[in-house]
Amino acid sequence: MVDYHAANNQNQQYSSDSQADYMQQEEDWDRDLLLDPAWEKQQRKTFTAWCNSHLRKAGTQIENIEEDFRDGLKLMLLLEVISGERLPKPERGKMRVHKINNVNKALDFIASKGVKLVSIGAEEIVDGNTKMTLGMIWTIILRFAIQDISVEETSAKEGLLLWCQRKTAPYKNVNVQNFHISWKDGLAFNALIHRHRPELIDYDKLRKDDPVTNLNNAFEVAEKYLDIPKMLDAEDIVNTVRPDEKAIMTYVSSFYHAFSGAQKAETAANRICKVLAVNQENEQLMEDYEKLASDLLEWIRRTIPWLENRAPEKTMAEMQQKLEDFRGYRRVHKPPKVQEKCQLEINFNTLQTKLRLSNRPAFMPSEGRMVSDINGAWHNLEGAEKGYEEWLLNEIRRLERLDHLAEKFRQKAAIHEAWADGKEAMLTQKDYATASLSEVKALLKKHEAFESDLAAHQDRVEQIAAIAQELNELDYYDSSSVNARCQQICDQWDALGTLTQSRRESLERTEKQLESIDELYLEYAKRAAPFNNWMEGAMEDLQDMFIVHNIEEIQGLIAAHEQFKATLPDANKERESIQAIQLEVQRIAQNNGIKLSGSNPYTSITPESIDRQWDKVQKLVPQRDTALQEELARQQSNDHLRRQFANQANIVGPWIQNKMEEIGRISIEMNGTLEDQLTNLRQYEQNIIEYKPNIDQLEGDHQLIQEALIFDNKYTTYTMEHLRVGWEQLLTTIARTINEIENQILTRDAKGISQEQLHEYRASFNHFDKDHSGALMAEEFKACLISLGYDVENDKQGEAEFARIMSIVDPNNSGAVTFQAFIDFMSRETTDTDTADQVIASFKILAGDKNYIMAEELRRELPPDQAEYCIARMAPYTGPDAVPGALDYMSFSTALYGESDL
Repeated sequence: MVDYHAANNQNQQYSSDSQADYMQQEEDWDRDLLLDPAWEKQQRKTFTAWCNSHLRKAGTQIENIEEDFRDGLKLMLLLEVISGERLPKPERGKMRVHKINNVNKALDFIASKGVKLVSIGAEEIVDGNTKMTLGMIWTIILRFAIQDISVEETSAKEGLLLWCQRKTAPYKNVNVQNFHISWKDGLAFNALIHRHRPELIDYDKLRKDDPVTNLNNAFEVAEKYLDIPKMLDAEDIVNTVRPDEKAIMTYVSSFYHAFSGAQKAETAANRICKVLAVNQENEQLMEDYEKLASDLLEWIRRTIPWLENRAPEKTMAEMQQKLEDFRGYRRVHKPPKVQEKCQLEINFNTLQTKLRLSNRPAFMPSEGRMVSDINGAWHNLEGAEKGYEEWLLNEIRRLERLDHLAEKFRQKAAIHEAWADGKEAMLTQKDYATASLSEVKALLKKHEAFESDLAAHQDRVEQIAAIAQELNELDYYDSSSVNARCQQICDQWDALGTLTQSRRESLERTEKQLESIDELYLEYAKRAAPFNNWMEGAMEDLQDMFIVHNIEEIQGLIAAHEQFKATLPDANKERESIQAIQLEVQRIAQNNGIKLSGSNPYTSITPESIDRQWDKVQKLVPQRDTALQEELARQQSNDHLRRQFANQANIVGPWIQNKMEEIGRISIEMNGTLEDQLTNLRQYEQNIIEYKPNIDQLEGDHQLIQEALIFDNKYTTYTMEHLRVGWEQLLTTIARTINEIENQILTRDAKGISQEQLHEYRASFNHFDKDHSGALMAEEFKACLISLGYDVENDKQGEAEFARIMSIVDPNNSGAVTFQAFIDFMSRETTDTDTADQVIASFKILAGDKNYIMAEELRRELPPDQAEYCIARMAPYTGPDAVPGALDYMSFSTALYGESDL
């Protein structure tokens, strides 16, 4: 079972000098300790068993370690077996010199392997010196069994101890800190076996207080199933206060070599786990991007038809409600989507960076969900949004104009209808048939006055028709009733014209017979009618509705009203002159005893009616003054709102522009480390966010302006729309700049790029980025590569190399190279990453060197979720050596790196 909690156990090779230093340290062993009979017994037994475990491969063994190596023959044979090399031919003589020569050959071979033998000579071995013989065997064990052990950059004794600690870490009651007392209770030996061959030992049944049973169990299982000879007796270890370290190390090294194959499988499994973890994380990021992009595009798809709906409403209130709904969309619904769009771009850039760092192909979203597609849809949304707002404001202006025109039509129509009331009856009566000559003349004059009155009303009728036509052209919702009323007025006007002509003809026929006429009545009638008409026109003007949009317009109306008031004294003189005519008639009649028949025969306008009309004019003048002053106050208030918005807008607009320029400078400058730049940018972003109340204040001022129906502002060139777009661009730009720095940190950490290298890359990039656009054009990038030592000159080979590099840094053929693409390329050129071949080699180790792998092998060597991930995606193996259930790990590994379809 592979230890997934252990760190990567890839072997690290040390130089021969380092190995020699370590061997020197190990060879400085305390030979006085061998005087301890218990330790000497343990070493004798352990070293003898270790030697026999190798000598039996040559068909021999030793019984007495100090006696059987004296002639040097078995010692040379042992060295040949454990090294796999041939030693010089031994001497077969029985004399002491032959034995010394053989032992010297063995000692020379040991020394040739970088081992320094201290105080060990051939004579001592030949003489059977136990201490020297055991010391020599320990030196051989160190060199050939322990020195090459390497775990996490540690080797030999430290590496073997770390390996034991890693393998026994999950087991209770096991705490390996050394190679003596940590092994006395036997649990550590059993844990090593159970970790690699759990079927051989029931670990949960072992007890810490029964060390003899534990040790015997481990030694017997190791000898029976692992081919590790029994090198110690349980009693030797338990009955010793501190077991011999060298004996324990020798025994444990046999376990390490027995399980070295499992160590390779663990390394291979760790590599596969790492690759699969990266792949799973990237797939989750791709799914998240697809969902977020789909949701955002769906919201845009639903929103655009609403913004493109131009169905007009009939009333101002309904259009005001539409405008309020649009404001709610701007304040509530759109801002979160702006954040989602920004986050989507950030996620996409982070994903692409991770894919590049893990040597994976770039992520291509599904059709229609590219960042460019989202930007295009967002552009369409903003276009529809802008058009919708303009349409709303135009519609409100149109409805306001329509309401004004409709009210004006009703007023003029009512005045005309009041005037025309009874005129048809008057024109059709036959009063002249029985009248006297004077009465007939009076009737004729009266008719002439009526015709004058009729002609004066011609303009009003034409105005009524013109207003009705304009209401039709502006699509007024109640055009049918307006048209009916206008048609009725026009028909009546035509009838009045016909009747007027008919009555004149009748009166002229009678005029020949009638001669008397009262010139005073006639003069009165002629002057009274225009004056009365003037008063009616004045009252109509005084009651006329007005609509203005600025102070200048209302001041113009006030000036015109003042001019009208200046004419009132002259009008009053005319009124008094007209009234004097009637007084003169009464004076003459009274002086001459004439009995007046009643009213003026030439006009229906009486002096009383003139006085009443004059009184009405006098009352309407101050009312008009009040209305104009109120409108002036409203326009002054509107002007204050304009200034209030303009003052704040003229501060916020340049502030946003300055911040955009500062961010542009920050993105190309190199001040401090990337972490410092990231900290500064986040603080900068916080300062920008803290400026948000100023934008909210502007939004409030803008809402007051719209509620006041103010459509222009001469005090500023900034509109709320421009400021909103600028603010959103500022937030997006700072977030994008932070993301670029984060990706640079991610690239630096993943590729091992130093801060100095990043500064050098940035300096080179900025040097050739002449326009400070944050990207290098093709020729600028070529010049940068040449400055860094790349051979991309204008020959055929250089052009091909430059084309290859451009395909890496600019896969979309945009013609520009960003700084992120630049450092990705530079880091890729200087660092190494996992490859498909490495993953295939790792799978081959797990598969036991087969060209396929079984599902049970994946489940045994990999974590459950990653094992199932591989099983679900691996295709069946179809090679000539295929068996049922075989899986093709080669095509799966290749697909992880985009070299074929999964």
